[in-house]
Amino acid sequence: MSKGHAGPALYATLCLRGFFDKELLLELNQGGGRLPSHCDMHKTVGIDMTTGSLGQGMSTAIGLALGSALNGYKNYTFLILGDGECNEGQVWEGAMFAAHQNLGNLIAFVDWNKQQLDGFADTIIGMGDFAEKFKAFGWHAQTIDGHDLSAIKSAIGDAKKYTDAPSVIILDTVKGKGCSFAEAKANNHHMNFTKEEMDKALDEASERNEQVRELANAKG
Repeated sequence: MSKGHAGPALYATLCLRGFFDKELLLELNQGGGRLPSHCDMHKTVGIDMTTGSLGQGMSTAIGLALGSALNGYKNYTFLILGDGECNEGQVWEGAMFAAHQNLGNLIAFVDWNKQQLDGFADTIIGMGDFAEKFKAFGWHAQTIDGHDLSAIKSAIGDAKKYTDAPSVIILDTVKGKGCSFAEAKANNHHMNFTKEEMDKALDEASERNEQVRELANAKG
């Protein structure tokens, strides 16, 4: 999780996968708690690597993937990057190294939500076509709808076919998707909100969850 501030999404996933009870989620961002705002392998069960400064996740993921390859392990290393984070030179130094090492066991995601801490990404440093840029560095690259779980699953399966090169999946997303008071709003990387807005967002999330359950039940 190089995009460390997305830790809460990982915490929720770990909870659903049974790593800890949901009551622990109440410790999110609490002083002395086990769920800090950025992932910490020493505090949270299920976290493989502590988040560092933006860009460092590329290096640590490569280290994990290279170590696995050298030891003959068959596992994959998954890396999550932010699009604004890709302004960091360390990301592209790592991209060159991973391709040179033929790390087919490394699959990266770029959350291409077009915003970062200080505003819109293209205004700060335009990165151009992420897929083409990674291809130029020797990676297999795909761009998909980052809100489509089926597309993500399919893209991962496709990436695993490329055993002699690292893969990247560009997730075309909308920052704040599904939260009506925040969706696509400028500078929603950090923002204040009212209790009424929070309650509405929770209601919207509950409706989406129910729709997902109905769809899952329909598919058997």
